[in-house]
Amino acid sequence: MATATSHFVENPTETPLQVSKRVTVQALVESPGLASIPSNYSYFSNPNESAASNPDEDTFPIIDFSLLTSADPHQRSKIIQDLDRACREWGFFMLVNHGVSKSLMKQVLEGCNEFFNLPMEEKMEFEGKDIWKPIRFGTGVDVKVEKFFFWRDFLKCYVHPHFNFPNKPKGFSEVAEEYSKRTRDVIKELLKGVSESLGFEESYIEKAMNLDSGSQLFAANLYPVCPQPETAMGIPAHTDHGLLTLLIENDIGGLQIQHNGEWFNVHPLPNSFLVNTGDHLEILSNGRYKSIKHRAVVNNKATRISIASPLGPSLDKVVSPAPELIGGETGRPAAYLPMTYKEYMERQLDGKPCLDHVRIPGA
Repeated sequence: MATATSHFVENPTETPLQVSKRVTVQALVESPGLASIPSNYSYFSNPNESAASNPDEDTFPIIDFSLLTSADPHQRSKIIQDLDRACREWGFFMLVNHGVSKSLMKQVLEGCNEFFNLPMEEKMEFEGKDIWKPIRFGTGVDVKVEKFFFWRDFLKCYVHPHFNFPNKPKGFSEVAEEYSKRTRDVIKELLKGVSESLGFEESYIEKAMNLDSGSQLFAANLYPVCPQPETAMGIPAHTDHGLLTLLIENDIGGLQIQHNGEWFNVHPLPNSFLVNTGDHLEILSNGRYKSIKHRAVVNNKATRISIASPLGPSLDKVVSPAPELIGGETGRPAAYLPMTYKEYMERQLDGKPCLDHVRIPGA
């Protein structure tokens, strides 16, 4: 069986830079004699981007999902207040007691690892640059938008309203389908609490965003060991499209989030989901909840795998601030322009922060 390296690195006289322009990061790392990263992977951070620190244990908000689904109205009321505070002050929280089994979370991470370890020619069957391709394997980033390559390979699949997934490795699709369904159910339940925290009835967001036809992405990221982690970046600072994103990882660490201008390393609680608010929850809430900036750094010790599961409105849904949160008692004008979810996602391709396309200056 050909390895990723033997399939692509055929010319022993090629430099790492020449190789890097046509292979995945994983294959690049497996190529002989890689002691430094090719120049097209060098990331020069903004001088305003500070290094991340390790927070105190009780720094990050923790939401107990079991209390959100509790029959006790007092418990539910308190956790909705906690949810409101987490979305408003952080745009991020750790979700515990969510009901998704540890074994399923482990299986889906193992499936991702097996997929990324498939022979290169099998993975390349799913290669593509079209963001609307239902199943897409890729690496780095379009250098017309960013001036360097990300130190990551990825698999992105649209799993709702229609489930799309690779047919290999064996059994991975079935595990991913169950995982996607369970995470979608968790997000929809969280959004019931968010609806109430905004002063609406619990099904407000589900109905307003057409979540029965909502767009859900399964985004698996592979961050191979990097010989120079201080000069590379897995994914630079960004926000997510959609309403909420659930994320799990393989205990290696690398996620950093920004809070009040400072960066923090995130060390997940065992069997927890990391949850962040997305751009469209910021828009719908008219800025009450902020889409959090986050980034992924790499290391020189172990390969990291993460799976992000963002859920957004239906693609044809025009998203704008909820009418109830404009004017009236709030006295606040609309802070964002209306735009369909599909058009919003397509605007990601021009390199400009997506929210800048719809944010109304001075609002």
